[in-house]
Amino acid sequence: MQAMHFFIDTHNRDNETFPAGISPSQFEAFYADYEQACQAEGVIPLRIHVGFEEGRAFCFNMAPDAEAVKRAHARVGLPFDQITEVTTATPGDMFFKQR
Repeated sequence: MQAMHFFIDTHNRDNETFPAGISPSQFEAFYADYEQACQAEGVIPLRIHVGFEEGRAFCFNMAPDAEAVKRAHARVGLPFDQITEVTTATPGDMFFKQR
């Protein structure tokens, strides 16, 4: 199995990377297309945090590399501000590394 990494990508209506005026039901339909694009590119969408009123979204994905995440976005015509590789830093992660 290919090594996977975690990525967060950001979208902001002010930067025209979040669809202006999208409703929760429209987002639900769009997300179904995004899931298909992710599957085609080997990306696993783990969680998306959306602020509809603020026009912002933060997507947490697992993928082999940032290029796969970029390609998934391109498949659905969704621009992004940034894609950043991240690691987890929960109390559990920190606790077990200290022992």
